[in-house]
Amino acid sequence: MDKSIITVVGKDTVGIIAKVCTYLAESGVNVLDISQTIVSGYFNMMMIVDMKNATKDFAQVVKEMDELGEKIGVSIKCQREEIFEKMHRI
Repeated sequence: MDKSIITVVGKDTVGIIAKVCTYLAESGVNVLDISQTIVSGYFNMMMIVDMKNATKDFAQVVKEMDELGEKIGVSIKCQREEIFEKMHRI
């Protein structure tokens, strides 16, 4: 498995989850787990995905997700699981 962590943060609007998940599905990325909350009108989502069967390389997915975020008005960040774990150790 080639896990990555995707975070999406921004002002809540209709279709954020649908647009992100559509992009991932079209890119062969499997969503393993997803958590989302809305607090005072702000959307926050964290996803764990498996990129083992992705049709695009990691760098391209990161770039295109950043572009998608700009288009829909949110910040989308994608990190490899091992980097995410090392960054968040106490």
